[in-house]
Amino acid sequence: MSLHIAVDWRRGDFALKCQVDLETDGVTALFGRSGCGKTSLLRVVAGLERVPGTRVRFRGVDWQSDRDFVRPEQRCIGLVFQEHSLLPHLDVKHNLLYGWRRMPAGQRRVALKSVLELLEIGNLLERRIHQLSGGQRQRVALGRALLRSPDLLLLDEPLAALDTQAKREILPFLDRLARESEVPMLLVTHAPDEVQRLADRVVFMSDGRVDEICSLQKAMTRADSPLFADDGPASILHGMLSSVDEYESQVFETGGGVQLFLQMTGSSPVSSRVRIKARDVSLALDDPAKISIRNHLPVVIERLHELPGQRVLASVRLNDGQVLMSEITSWSAQQLQLSPGMQVWALIKSAALV
Repeated sequence: MSLHIAVDWRRGDFALKCQVDLETDGVTALFGRSGCGKTSLLRVVAGLERVPGTRVRFRGVDWQSDRDFVRPEQRCIGLVFQEHSLLPHLDVKHNLLYGWRRMPAGQRRVALKSVLELLEIGNLLERRIHQLSGGQRQRVALGRALLRSPDLLLLDEPLAALDTQAKREILPFLDRLARESEVPMLLVTHAPDEVQRLADRVVFMSDGRVDEICSLQKAMTRADSPLFADDGPASILHGMLSSVDEYESQVFETGGGVQLFLQMTGSSPVSSRVRIKARDVSLALDDPAKISIRNHLPVVIERLHELPGQRVLASVRLNDGQVLMSEITSWSAQQLQLSPGMQVWALIKSAALV
């Protein structure tokens, strides 16, 4: 089942022209610089912009065509914007239930209790909106959207208005929401870290057009990926925090038995991804016995890519099939005589949960 969008929209100097089919499971990120058309595309999907000649079809139902136009409130969607749009004269509980109480009883598929548990906001029910932090307000806004029992959740840069601390607070809940609610999400963002933490697939946009649609895993294996523009190449490994060892390191395990030891960060136990910068991964021909770097994993080189400045980006595959990136000097690559197919060891200096 998919979301089909075909739009050709011109407004002043701006033009949005694309035709895409998106899978309706997991999290799809609309990614690009400010002004590239991400929010405009989301507003078309939501029905907030009625553009002539547009076609929006969700899971076999026409939301907009030459003959049909389903109003936003009838599209069974949940909307969360940069600003929370909560009602200041109501407390948290009445904000959460504002739309829910206006729905026919037979359409209420999501219970208040489950939302309170998922977002951990049960202790906030009697508070007024001005008494909440930025992260708490966005959690309440997410809860209100979920209580509409949406078939699709639309998030328009929900973290953009938050400071660093508030963003760090709410990201684990968005991750948990994506994994546990089973509601597909369309996320607008220009922040690579949000894509790396939350997305299953990425729609790269520029100048009102869709440049590429691919899985996050594929996007992270491209040396020239737009996701690397701010901080250089990196890898995302999927797994789960499993325990804390005797050295107070967090143990991150993948489904294929690969283990990483991470510094304690106080991260949520629902964290399911770890981000590793390519420049923090070295390669060795043998497993070093005496070394301060704790994480060393057997890998197979898949390909080598020349970078500017006498650097080489190596894509290596772990035993569980996931891909890790390593950025080394051209001199090192020549000294080790690296080539695709070689079995080597990846030495990971540091890794961070995302």
